Amino acid sequence: MAPKKLSTKRFRRDAAAEGSSATPEFDSHRFYSAEHQQRFEAIKRWSFHRERRVQLREDEYTDFQEEIARRRWTSLVTPMAKFDPKIVLEFYANAWPIEEGVRDMRSWVRGQ
Repeated sequence: MAPKKLSTKRFRRDAAAEGSSATPEFDSHRFYSAEHQQRFEAIKRWSFHRERRVQLREDEYTDFQEEIARRRWTSLVTPMAKFDPKIVLEFYANAWPIEEGVRDMRSWVRGQ
């Protein structure tokens, strides 16, 4: 069996892409804007410290435990066993205010 031939077609490169290879193409599925994507690039080397789980006995801080149960915050106060750092960083990058004085309290991750 003869070996496969490599394609001899040449692909035209985008002139903007040739200028700087350091800036990735804007990913609108992951980021609000190109500025938010640049923020992600700036913070992507952040490290994370796991949340420390605090286990209270049934007889400790009963008022506090009752309030957590009343507000249905049990899952909120229970740290996740695993997390994806890239997803957390996308959240922070999209939550970062781009304009001075504008406080938009929304963020998104992967289009959600």
